[in-house]
Amino acid sequence: MLDLEDRVVIVTGGAGGIGREESLLLARLGARVVVNDIGTRNDDLGDEVRWRAADVVDEITAEGGTAAPATEDPSNIEGARAVVGVALERFGRLDAIVNNAGILRDGMVFNLDMDDWQNVLRVHLDHTFAMTNVAANHWRERVKAGDQVAARIVNTTSAAGLLGNVGQANYGAAKAGIAAFTVIVSQELARYGVTCNAISPVARTAMTAGLTTPPGDGFDHLDPANVAPLVAYLVSAQAGWLTGQVLRVAGGAVNRYTGWTIHDGFDTGKRLEPDELDLRLRRLYGVYPAGMTASPSRRD
Repeated sequence: MLDLEDRVVIVTGGAGGIGREESLLLARLGARVVVNDIGTRNDDLGDEVRWRAADVVDEITAEGGTAAPATEDPSNIEGARAVVGVALERFGRLDAIVNNAGILRDGMVFNLDMDDWQNVLRVHLDHTFAMTNVAANHWRERVKAGDQVAARIVNTTSAAGLLGNVGQANYGAAKAGIAAFTVIVSQELARYGVTCNAISPVARTAMTAGLTTPPGDGFDHLDPANVAPLVAYLVSAQAGWLTGQVLRVAGGAVNRYTGWTIHDGFDTGKRLEPDELDLRLRRLYGVYPAGMTASPSRRD
């Protein structure tokens, strides 16, 4: 059985959907979890604010686990430092971060305004950078002090960024950025004993409410709890061999994504001429207007 005993893990967006399921499973496997979420309960009344993160911490504690809430906004360096500070102050160490927080502001590109664009990039991409920056500096200082580090970063991307999705230019751009960020960070932090991977989950969450419904019986392929086992493995000590990868998890299936790759093309051996590109590109993609043959008579 996978053992996360005494590993300290921060989960951002940890009070709802996928993040909540990640927090619960990590704690059940022995991790000490910092549940980061800036949301409050909808039924709050009066002056007392009830943080959703505190609710999940209560669930974990009731099951015999160990957790602490962190309600600071991690989309800036100051907030990220505060979240990491909770882990260090409460548990004395940090072994992994799971960057999961996100929002949607869907709309066609001609309908999006700058607030829609910037808010989505801030919550997804800025928070992933800020948390990674602060954690990476902490682990780097530990290594420089002579400690051995087996740290883990797990980011959350999406098919909207990897494959594209109409109406989600802002969300897709943020998620594509996270995938590229993951690969680069894995290269930069390898020397410090830190791995960095990303998941692309297919699951029912608050962000997809109304689009999917649970099945009446049988295996629920969209249950957000299906995502948590892969995350638990990726933050474990055993996963030190795997880094710089993007993994799709859907139901009981895991597939690896491969990034942009260079495929077939053409090389003229000289500077390209603008007037020849229409024909060459059409041949490359197999798209020809009426009357144009696939094999022109003139030589390349």
